[in-house]
Amino acid sequence: MHSRTHVFLTAGTALLAAAVVPATVLPALAVPTGPPPAAEPATAAPSTAAPSTSAPSTGAPSAPEPAATRAPVRRGAAGPPAEGTVSAAALLARAGGCDRISDGLYRTRDDTPPTVAVCDAKGAVFWKADMDIDCDGQLTARCNHESDPYYQEQTAFTQTDGRHLNAEKLPYIVVPMTSSIWDHSSSGIHGGSVAAVIHADKVQYAVVGDIGPPGIIGEASHAAARGLGILTDPAGGGVPSGVTYIVFKHSQVSPIENHDAAVRLGNELANKFLREN
Repeated sequence: MHSRTHVFLTAGTALLAAAVVPATVLPALAVPTGPPPAAEPATAAPSTAAPSTSAPSTGAPSAPEPAATRAPVRRGAAGPPAEGTVSAAALLARAGGCDRISDGLYRTRDDTPPTVAVCDAKGAVFWKADMDIDCDGQLTARCNHESDPYYQEQTAFTQTDGRHLNAEKLPYIVVPMTSSIWDHSSSGIHGGSVAAVIHADKVQYAVVGDIGPPGIIGEASHAAARGLGILTDPAGGGVPSGVTYIVFKHSQVSPIENHDAAVRLGNELANKFLREN
């Protein structure tokens, strides 16, 4: 698998500060314990935009999708849906064509030709690319200098306590740094924006958690890859193609590290995406 090129996070922190503002977040939501409740449609968590990084979420409570577009609700021990109720097939059907919003194409690695467009849709942008494994952020047993030759201790956005994100625990994606190709902020995409990441028949909700090189696209955290059944080794894992990233405009998960909140809001906005596209 190809190498990542986070060439700016250590030496170029000032450049990132000019391009993005770390998301400020609210205290984590309490998660109920006890036996899992009966399956029911997911609802969105309240959404609060971080100053200077995102507009408020445009998600609104929605009626359940027809049975043909719904996947079985998989519940975790804490109770909320594991990854929502919208099927991968339903989302891919709505992300078939491409109304290109990027002014040019992205590379999936620095030694390949540019082939990836960012496409516009109602309520979202999306692209189809590979997946490299981002292990940047907090030092963990699986994300460290030994496991990842490109490891950086920083992520572009931080969690409630000011620490950088935990790539081993938090599903997040990486968006390219603003360039002449595309400015993600002009599409309402910021730190904490929620995304539906699709591979094969799986949907993984994630947040925008890091910024990558300006000309390369297709990267997500160790946890996001694990949720999709993709090899998580940052040095040789990932997949070379077949991953679709749908990022919902003007959405905000708060606090950014609350994955249950990302699932609830992502599931709501995914249903809205199906209705509007």
